[in-house]
Amino acid sequence: MAMRDATDSPRHRIVEAAVELLENGGPDAVSTRAVAAAAGMQPPAIYRLFGDKEGLLEAVAEHGYAQFLERKRAQLDPAPQDPVEELRRGWDMVVEFGVSRPELFAVMNRAAGRGSDAAHRAGLEILHGRVRRLAAGGWLRVDEELAAQIIQATGQGAVTTWHATPADRRDPALLTILRESMIAAVTRAEPLVPAAESGPAAAARALRAALPDGAGVLSDAEQRLLREWLTRLAADGGAPQA
Repeated sequence: MAMRDATDSPRHRIVEAAVELLENGGPDAVSTRAVAAAAGMQPPAIYRLFGDKEGLLEAVAEHGYAQFLERKRAQLDPAPQDPVEELRRGWDMVVEFGVSRPELFAVMNRAAGRGSDAAHRAGLEILHGRVRRLAAGGWLRVDEELAAQIIQATGQGAVTTWHATPADRRDPALLTILRESMIAAVTRAEPLVPAAESGPAAAARALRAALPDGAGVLSDAEQRLLREWLTRLAADGGAPQA
């Protein structure tokens, strides 16, 4: 007997129906009755599978993150020649997704504030991987965590501002300027090399980014301690405190 395709499962049909209603009519269009009718099912099936409308919207957000992650992975270059240009492309992809699918993007952002599913976490890992490559190459101007926050905040802010602006007043130059402002805030015009360092902060960021994950010459406890010291140095350039 052939296995049934997961995309033909009742859960998947309901989520797909909810996404279509959301994107065509906004959140108010996503009632349990309307979703059930669009999926060719009865409303009790939604309560059985998702608990309530909020649970259904969380599943919609997971679906959106899975689609977004698929696009990010298709674009991913594990060894980019130009990590700054890679950051530009990644930022542009996020903003394009949000501009073209505003209702789904908004639901995904709300869900991210409450918790994170596997696809969302995987997307964040891709972002942090890009930031780590910038740090390892001496490109990063600020701490890795702050860089990731700036990248996310400018992308989300760009999408929100775009949709809050009347259509006849939207200027694509806004997105370009915001992207380049983000690039200037988190990266240097030229990468620093260790020998040219005037202070320990950038060197600490580069070394921390270059540390391998998992087993190595250092024990887990030693790696944690070293990362803690490097994080302090990267933050303010000062010496670790006893």
